[in-house]
Amino acid sequence: MSQDQRLWAVRGATSIGRNDANLVVSGTEELMRELLSRNDLEAERIVSCIFTSTHDLNAEFPAVAARNLGLDKVPLLCGQEIDVPGSMRGVVRVLVHYYGATDHTPVHTYIGEAQKLRSDLDAAQ
Repeated sequence: MSQDQRLWAVRGATSIGRNDANLVVSGTEELMRELLSRNDLEAERIVSCIFTSTHDLNAEFPAVAARNLGLDKVPLLCGQEIDVPGSMRGVVRVLVHYYGATDHTPVHTYIGEAQKLRSDLDAAQ
């Protein structure tokens, strides 16, 4: 890492219509494509990705989508969100760690119904 770079983290989330392996993968791929595009990220700069899903989404690992997009050399981890009563269901979240310029501003990415999770982040929509 050079002095003009630092470690950043960016968050994202998407809503998945139902517990179906193809929908989990395609929805997560859409999220990752958008997050990577908005932050101008290539696989070589990504340190790790942590995916979580709500308890009702267990048909497939969201990390499969990242591998499909060429992040097969990036450490990927999947976990389950805490099942808070009344919280939104059908959500895949991601936290991506990456190196970027010191003057970079992470662009968090919330798409679909998941936009309601962070309506305070106008730039995330």
